[in-house]
Amino acid sequence: MVNQVATTEEFKSSISTGKLVVVDFYATWCGPCKTIAPKVVEFSKEFPEVEFIKVDVDDLSDVAADYSIRAMPTFLLFKDGEQVAEVVGANAAKLKAVIAEKAAA
Repeated sequence: MVNQVATTEEFKSSISTGKLVVVDFYATWCGPCKTIAPKVVEFSKEFPEVEFIKVDVDDLSDVAADYSIRAMPTFLLFKDGEQVAEVVGANAAKLKAVIAEKAAA
């Protein structure tokens, strides 16, 4: 399951859990974001121990700016509130490989 984050506070609390968290920074007008979205849902089922959240860069522009998000989609992976990886673009194979690597760490 992929949860939509609506506030900056919700984002901060979501990435501060002890779990690995994958954050999908997207925009509603972004074609590649729509293309990879079903894969992200698939990965959320394949990696149930990992939390998946979505951040609309237009709704939470402050969060996007804090992490210098310049392209969509951008996926940031967090563990204990610290960023541990970044995948820019709709590259499902690379995203899956990074999730698998960080989930095993």
